[in-house]
Amino acid sequence: MTYEEMVASLKPEVVLSDAMVGQLKKYAALLKEWNEKFNLTAITEESEVVEKHFYDCLIPAKTLKISGKTLADLGTGAGFPGLVWAIAFPDCKVTLVEATGKKCTFLNEVITQCGLKNAVVINKRCEEMKEREAFDIVTARALAPMGILLEISAPLTKVGGTFLAMKGSKGEEEFNKTGSEAKKLGLVLKEVKKEDLPGGEGSRQNFFFLKENKTPNCYPRPWATILKKPLL
Repeated sequence: MTYEEMVASLKPEVVLSDAMVGQLKKYAALLKEWNEKFNLTAITEESEVVEKHFYDCLIPAKTLKISGKTLADLGTGAGFPGLVWAIAFPDCKVTLVEATGKKCTFLNEVITQCGLKNAVVINKRCEEMKEREAFDIVTARALAPMGILLEISAPLTKVGGTFLAMKGSKGEEEFNKTGSEAKKLGLVLKEVKKEDLPGGEGSRQNFFFLKENKTPNCYPRPWATILKKPLL
């Protein structure tokens, strides 16, 4: 996928300016450069980065209102989707949560090189975050199974806010195993959007949860407990 094809495919819901495309190109160049130092992604060809990272991250923005919101991207890794959203929506405030120090260094370099004023990096494990019910939108992409994801994300999402679980083709299977536990955490599933990437490059399932009630203070549990006894 080219940048031009991505821009055309996202319209009219998401409009990327020439300046934003320039920032994404800078991001892609930094991703390739830093990937030679330590592993950030298996996807390094720029056309694939555009399709499988940038475009994939922006698909949910065709449904979800991001402008003007506060959001947290948990386990952001190389910055997907949080940094892409920070570029595409300069009036949103993005908190990138990442436990690996080297990845945080990379994220801060992208923020500096792209001149982003609306993104901050927190070098911390997701379940250690103390900002309860602080974000309009909380999201995670390819981070953990659904049950674990719900438990670490729900406490950070404002009542009335949205938790977005970005999943691949097995997302529905995961949800069928753990989705009934969402209500315990104050969440209710409102919509599932399925979309195929161009050229048969895989399918995406995005789960949009509404935070209806406060999450009980007993969640999230300690990480060892979450792993030993995940919500099923």
